[in-house]
Amino acid sequence: MSAEIVPFDWGRMFLGDVPPLFLLEIVFRTTLMFVWLMLLLRITGKRGLAQLSPLELAIVIGLGSAAGDPMFYPEVPLLHAMLTLALVVGLQRLLTFLVIRSERVETFVEGLPVELVRDGVVVPHALGRANLSREDLFERLRGQGVRQLGEVQRAYFEQDGNLTVFTHKHNPPPGLQVVPPWDLQWPLTLDVGLPYSGVVACLRCGHTLEVSGPLPICPACIDIGMAQTMLRSHQDSAQSKGWTPATLDPLASGGGGESGRSEKDGGEKAAQAQPGGRS
Repeated sequence: MSAEIVPFDWGRMFLGDVPPLFLLEIVFRTTLMFVWLMLLLRITGKRGLAQLSPLELAIVIGLGSAAGDPMFYPEVPLLHAMLTLALVVGLQRLLTFLVIRSERVETFVEGLPVELVRDGVVVPHALGRANLSREDLFERLRGQGVRQLGEVQRAYFEQDGNLTVFTHKHNPPPGLQVVPPWDLQWPLTLDVGLPYSGVVACLRCGHTLEVSGPLPICPACIDIGMAQTMLRSHQDSAQSKGWTPATLDPLASGGGGESGRSEKDGGEKAAQAQPGGRS
């Protein structure tokens, strides 16, 4: 311990070596840092909140920092830390009151849910708004027991970062497989222009289409202006810019990835088109 520090110096412990007016500066500092922390958490997004709202996470960070320093830093007066803790709690109570009274404040603090999947198809641009990748979405769907997108009626990315999934109770349509993880086993890829007969699913958005002849560019992707993006994307491999046989259960015995309505000739051509792996 430094020789300059006198143990149990009550003046140093509670007020330090600063004038009492510095307490007013602490009010300003705490309020400014709390608001700045809230803004940064809103920009960061909901992906890493793990059941905590931005407000709750800000409270945890603010209280932890304010309570920790005065425990072992002798130059941090206790009264300053106590005032900071009280201000953080007071700001939380104020924001909670405003959230209850104002929908605009609630939207700013908590954000809005994002619809990610509708009727087995990934909603256009939803993953970008939620700051999620396709693989992130599929991982969360597998955690809900989903095997293929056709099972999903709606999927919502909630304000607390959780995924809420509503599935068909009976007889779901075939769709894009999410099991097994694509990093372990890439789906059978059918290139645009390949002759095929059966139900196929777009590897990018999950849109299903029954075809008999050359495979077209996904009409759902064209409708949302993604066709050119698909052709020049560097994020996805070339395999993700085509189709795959739609499936009812990708884990069915016999490797049953297909919907059962594709013709033998089309299945043989699809097998020939399957790449060796993800590029």
